Amino acid sequence: MYKITIFLAGCLMLSCCGKRTVADQRVVKTTEAEIYSKTPAFDPDSAYHFVERQVQFGPRVPNTEAHKACAQYLVSELERFGAKTYVQEAELTAYNGDRLQACNIIGVFNPEQTKRVLLFAHWDSRPYSDQDADENNYRKPIDGADDGASGVGVLLEIARQIGIHGIDIGVDIIFFDAEDYGVPSFINSNMPDSWCLGSQFWAKNPHVPNYRAEYGILLDMVGSKGATFYRENYSVQYAAPYVERVWNAARDLGYGKFFINADGGGVTDDHVYVHRGRGIPSIDIINYDRDSSHSFGSYWHTQQDTMDNIDRETLKAVGQTILEVIYK
Repeated sequence: MYKITIFLAGCLMLSCCGKRTVADQRVVKTTEAEIYSKTPAFDPDSAYHFVERQVQFGPRVPNTEAHKACAQYLVSELERFGAKTYVQEAELTAYNGDRLQACNIIGVFNPEQTKRVLLFAHWDSRPYSDQDADENNYRKPIDGADDGASGVGVLLEIARQIGIHGIDIGVDIIFFDAEDYGVPSFINSNMPDSWCLGSQFWAKNPHVPNYRAEYGILLDMVGSKGATFYRENYSVQYAAPYVERVWNAARDLGYGKFFINADGGGVTDDHVYVHRGRGIPSIDIINYDRDSSHSFGSYWHTQQDTMDNIDRETLKAVGQTILEVIYK
């Protein structure tokens, strides 16, 4: 069983605006089309604040007070930026039988538009530090500054920019829950679908009936210094034209050192379930470390996934690229 709560923020009024020149006091009209043709500037300081604010709640593990408090914060921020906001609550079953009180948080811009783009990230954090060098930390939850909070922080700043500038297509932002509650490495079990529980649920129970989007973009671990985003295999398989669109936009903006024009590994992430469940071609922008034994940063699923890893330049590269793609 699940329920959806809808929060309606104040409507953002977009209209033609005018300005007077000092020289001759003529009124120069700015049309709506001209407003929409300009890609807003992504503010990395604002995105950094959004990441930091999530981490300040503590580990966002389902069934904890930190999780509940952070959920309220995320909803309030989306509302503040003018989104029609849905909270999709569900009781999900973890790999070990635990019942997780989870919620997917959804912000909708321009709900009347049929042409839609889906942007998403997971907002929960890992209940285990099962990749930590110290085995005594295995059952400790992580801060999840990069693994979870960074993608949400970028999307909150994108939502803020849409709220300020408007956009002429429909944009849906989803923060999926219970992504990181998969089987820990210290348990010998092969349960591939133990991850991404929130997106699996949403794919079967979308927030609006028969939900469709032209394409989807997942952000996962997009905030660390020196991050490199290779072309993830499932993304190429499911949504090659959109991979090209994003990587070309990043190159044209000067972010080629982050968006590497080469194939990376395949990751069973939220985009896989969005594609399989809703038929929406989706890509995953995820930090890929070729020198790591597990393909991710050294801090991944350890007690070191803290704000010390978060870099404004990386946040800017990802956020500005996504804005360029959805506005152009």
